[in-house]
Amino acid sequence: MFHPKQTLKNMANTIKITKKSDKEDYMQHMRLVLLGIGGVGSIGFIIQFVFSVITFG
Repeated sequence: MFHPKQTLKNMANTIKITKKSDKEDYMQHMRLVLLGIGGVGSIGFIIQFVFSVITFG
């Protein structure tokens, strides 16, 4: 059963116990995210390139 008051209370408690990341943590997460995006983009580019060469080759 969904209890809106309890859900809001849980959300407030979660926000209270979280801490703000320092700059080093933030930069490390940003590098990992950008690396992941770049990796997925590279794989997509390679797949598209291979199929375009097969189609027109």
